Amino acid sequence: MGAPMVISMRLRFDCATDDSLNRLLQNINAKNMNDIRIATAQFEHASGNKKHNLSIIDELSARAAEKGAQVISFHECSISGYSFARSLDKEAMLALSESIPDGESTRALIKTARQRNITVLAGLFEKGADGKIYKAYICVKGDGLIARFRKLHPFINPHITPGNEYLVFDLLGWKCGILLCYDNNVIENVRATTLLGAEIIFMPHVTMCTPSPMPGRGYVDPALWERRDTDPVPLRQEFDGPKGRDWLMKWLPARAYDNGIYAVFSNAIGMDDDQLKNGNSLVLDPYGEIIAECRTLGNDFVIAVCTWNKLKKSGGNRYLNARRPELYGDIIGQPHESVQKVVWMNSEKQ
Repeated sequence: MGAPMVISMRLRFDCATDDSLNRLLQNINAKNMNDIRIATAQFEHASGNKKHNLSIIDELSARAAEKGAQVISFHECSISGYSFARSLDKEAMLALSESIPDGESTRALIKTARQRNITVLAGLFEKGADGKIYKAYICVKGDGLIARFRKLHPFINPHITPGNEYLVFDLLGWKCGILLCYDNNVIENVRATTLLGAEIIFMPHVTMCTPSPMPGRGYVDPALWERRDTDPVPLRQEFDGPKGRDWLMKWLPARAYDNGIYAVFSNAIGMDDDQLKNGNSLVLDPYGEIIAECRTLGNDFVIAVCTWNKLKKSGGNRYLNARRPELYGDIIGQPHESVQKVVWMNSEKQ
């Protein structure tokens, strides 16, 4: 029975015109040809001012689309603001939170995606149908919600409930995942998301420039931000040193390299409540190389082109194939009590 099927296929190819044959071959190889242009943004959000933050998201989305971006990613809690939430009680957190997808901010984000013809990812506090509060990050297109992820390791406010599942979704022919800030510091989360099929992982943060036991870490003086236009060098030195970019480079490239994925890192810049953040939004390829990075001291975005060929050529892809989970499956999966010690939060007696 196998031979007639082969003959039938050969006859179909013999009868095809050059144009139709070319189209067929293009469809077969479409995945290899389907590059994607992703923008990662940074901006100074206003704490609790969703209207203001959504206006900046709309502006940057429009500019990115004009430059050819198909997707734009913003930082964690980019819609609502972030660190100010550490001082809010439960009632205030519930008032700040919104339902997804029928909340006002989600609808506004969908409107931006539709009007600007770009897929948008941004973060906010979610009021779940179960009455609980979550740290959420959503991906929308002009026709609605594509994906919603709930942070697995939230800590900014004790009334936030941790998410309990990984997420991989389809976006323009690619398999994408989302992990929020601290989620990416737990290496198993990145590996698990990769094993579920993710080729691109969006990693929105509000991070850096906070105290730590590690040498050289700490806050950056907000006065340097105020003088950024007239005296940028001291600020750049702080942002690029161990308080900022140097710390990021200790671990973030390894997440992309070890797993053979694209990592889209988005971060706030400027004042986040009483803390200064350094931005450095960037995209890493599966080799762990930076292919686009924001270097301005202000609101900005950069665009990276993600290509299929790097996924298969990467060392991370080979290492994934070489795994022997029978050696360590029981070790990694054994019971463990999760403990998070965020130094700057503990120092404030959260």
